[in-house]
Amino acid sequence: MRCSTSAEPLSLRQLDHCPPALYEAEAGELRRLLGGPTLLHLPGRRPAPLFVSVLLHGNETTGYLAVRELLRRYRDRPLPRALSVFFGNVYAAEQGVRRLPDQPDYNRVWPGSETAGTPEHAMMAEVVQAMESRGVFAAVDVHNNTGINPHYACVNRIDHRFLHLAILFSRTVVYFVRPRGVASMALARLCPSVTVECGQPGQRHGIEHALEYLEACLHLAEIPVHPVAPHDLDLYHTVASIRVPERVAFGFGRRDVALEFQPDLDHLNFRELPAGTVLARLHAELPRPLVVTDERGRDVFDTYFAVEDDQLVLKRPVMPSMFTLDARIVRQDCLGYLMERIELVSDSAA
Repeated sequence: MRCSTSAEPLSLRQLDHCPPALYEAEAGELRRLLGGPTLLHLPGRRPAPLFVSVLLHGNETTGYLAVRELLRRYRDRPLPRALSVFFGNVYAAEQGVRRLPDQPDYNRVWPGSETAGTPEHAMMAEVVQAMESRGVFAAVDVHNNTGINPHYACVNRIDHRFLHLAILFSRTVVYFVRPRGVASMALARLCPSVTVECGQPGQRHGIEHALEYLEACLHLAEIPVHPVAPHDLDLYHTVASIRVPERVAFGFGRRDVALEFQPDLDHLNFRELPAGTVLARLHAELPRPLVVTDERGRDVFDTYFAVEDDQLVLKRPVMPSMFTLDARIVRQDCLGYLMERIELVSDSAA
């Protein structure tokens, strides 16, 4: 039992109707309205459901607001396709934070995670089982960024069905296999599955983009299997994640810390950076100021970084994504990721 999150043990709630109050509720009101994480199933003209997950991070509200508007659109008429919506970390949403201190990350505990044994792991497995039993058509996990990023989609398989679903949202597509335990990867075993990143929370454009994308997904009769034309997308591969060690004090544009990142670090996201680019200055002896791991979990700091004249510089050209200036996100998750452009081979997907 977690007194900070719920008066009762964590369990998945499932509903087959939309509570009227949901049409007007704000994200911070969902814990009181729903009682906890909830999987809502609604019928549609096509029976195989579109699965949508929102609020896996409680302060990323764009997905919820888009779903709320979608439900309003179809309040008095049938959906074109059955719809299942998972309202995730409503406890953190109530507080306006990514997750509460006693919680695991709700997007790291899905089947396939490198961790196990929590009530959250069991709940996500139950969600996946429920969607498997319903013959899920496609899966969309909606997120926000804290830094400056374009809107883009992520896939965990180089598969043309997944890529078609992704470019319906954006021509910018990122392929990654780490971190494990994310919703899109767990659902990929059942159906084409994507994560969509909708910019920063609170932006009307992000809500409208997510809304129109979900509407388009609901109207798909099928997901194409023919090859995606290489000129229709910009495809990137996440090759490394970057964390700041707990022992290292850091900041952005501050000289009173051991590791001073550039004050506009998040402006580097989705920009091709040449070798020699300076990302930070060191004000203490830190021969390896970052933990940099590849998709196999190997230490690759020396592959991508060097310390030269008390400066942290890139050793090779890369493109960062999700660099953030939010110190709390850096501690809870990571500083960001490094990507490399990959060329799509038209017959590479199954």
